[in-house]
Amino acid sequence: MSTSSAGSSSINPDLDWSQLKETILMLNLSVAQIDQSMNEGNASVDTLASSFTSLATNLADIQSSINHMNDDNFDKTKLIIQGSATTALDKVQSAIIAFQFYDKLTQRLDHVSHSLSSLTTLISNPSSLYSPPEWQALQQAIRSKYTMEEERRMFDKVLSGMPIEEALGEFREEINASDDDDIELF
Repeated sequence: MSTSSAGSSSINPDLDWSQLKETILMLNLSVAQIDQSMNEGNASVDTLASSFTSLATNLADIQSSINHMNDDNFDKTKLIIQGSATTALDKVQSAIIAFQFYDKLTQRLDHVSHSLSSLTTLISNPSSLYSPPEWQALQQAIRSKYTMEEERRMFDKVLSGMPIEEALGEFREEINASDDDDIELF
């Protein structure tokens, strides 16, 4: 990531001040904030994922043990425990699905971070800043990072001139329609 050699001088501008330097500084701040958020989020999710995985294994063991009980005196207790275990397993599965959505989020944020960093590099280099081929290369590099066809279509629509809100609306509709098919249970 390219960084500006000086901080913001917008409070006290000198002859060297430009909006470009300010833009670079703000983009670098955005990249740093995204990276920090992702690092903190990943540590929390790793801990939760490990905990839920252990819980799921323990609950499956409890349910298996209950299924092997044969004493008729324990029928009522067995049904209660079995119902509780089934409910807990369902909640763990829901949590795992939520983690998968979080994983998609962190991947997207990672792509945004890299795209902002690449943009910062481009606009901080005067020979690249005014070069259409450099901008096209940046756009293709950003597009190539998308893993989902819906993301590539949204990107293409925005580059073709579609208003961003409209492209995002269509993207959300496509994602909502396809999310149920993409969920993988462990």
